[in-house]
Amino acid sequence: MAAPSGTAGHEFAARPLTPATWPDLEALFAMPGGSIVRGCWCMHYRRTGTPALAPGGNKAALRDLTGSGVIPGLVGYLDAKPAGWISLGPRPGYLRLRRSPVMKPVDDAEVWSVVCSYVPPAYRGRGVQHQLLAAAIGFARQNGAGIVEAYPVDKPERSHDDFMFFGSRSLYAQAGFTEVARRSPTRVVMRLALA
Repeated sequence: MAAPSGTAGHEFAARPLTPATWPDLEALFAMPGGSIVRGCWCMHYRRTGTPALAPGGNKAALRDLTGSGVIPGLVGYLDAKPAGWISLGPRPGYLRLRRSPVMKPVDDAEVWSVVCSYVPPAYRGRGVQHQLLAAAIGFARQNGAGIVEAYPVDKPERSHDDFMFFGSRSLYAQAGFTEVARRSPTRVVMRLALA
């Protein structure tokens, strides 16, 4: 699932997270600036009502999920080096969303959720997050999704990049998403209908 990029002459590609690409995700999360993702491993919204995992438990849980055949997201590459991550999949796979006051279901539509994206500091400012989102939309479409939903931040002042895992409203608006719910002054639910 490679997509050429015109960003500063770098070649961008996105690949599903599988056991074969797992080492690339480990390398990505080990980069400077990844302390938050190294704690969560994008399992926070996949779990609910269960006790906290032991240290390393989230990593093992994501590795096990990946090993079971589920593709929990895409790894982005710039010039063949891991440069970003986006977590997405059918909404029922994200158990914690059901009870979230901000991200709870808007209606009964079947949607794919984009819950998190991460680009380490060394790769920020190169359009990687935009390309990851485009790849995620394509991946969702290829796998039968009719709607992609996201839960971005919408604030007048800029948040620190390390805390923008949900992405910004402008990121999703540029990709064609529209706001469908606002349950918080600074968070929105946005959707993109796929043809």
